Amino acid sequence: MEPVNITTNKKAHYQYHIDDTFEAGMQLTGTEIKSVRAQQVNLNESYCTFTSGELFVKGMHIAEYKYGTHYNHEAKRTRKLLLTKRELKKLLTKVKEKGFTIIPVRMYITERGFAKLEIGLAKGKKLYDKREDIKKRDAKREMDREGKER
Repeated sequence: MEPVNITTNKKAHYQYHIDDTFEAGMQLTGTEIKSVRAQQVNLNESYCTFTSGELFVKGMHIAEYKYGTHYNHEAKRTRKLLLTKRELKKLLTKVKEKGFTIIPVRMYITERGFAKLEIGLAKGKKLYDKREDIKKRDAKREMDREGKER
């Protein structure tokens, strides 16, 4: 059985050069995991920050569970990411360098039923890099169109 892809951050590859990726677990409540399994997650405005040596994801929207009672969760709360000490140390040293940031790339559920967040160590793209990506995408689209017409 393969991991089930829940959502991807479409803006991540457009706005950043992603150098390295890590698989992180998340500390979720009961109603949050139910909303994740229902694919009610948005990663577009989210980012990761370090607070006292621990990594947290901020701005990730997990919709409130439809059948939740007063125990329902807050949609945009800060969630702790679970990584090994070695991975946290590596990320922390890279983030202290100029220009690096940590962004969520995609969320998925493993075969065992755990929700995982793939985070990327990223460097922001310049405007000319974004234009170059658009040109490449348009050229590929044109070539695909011509191939289908034949």
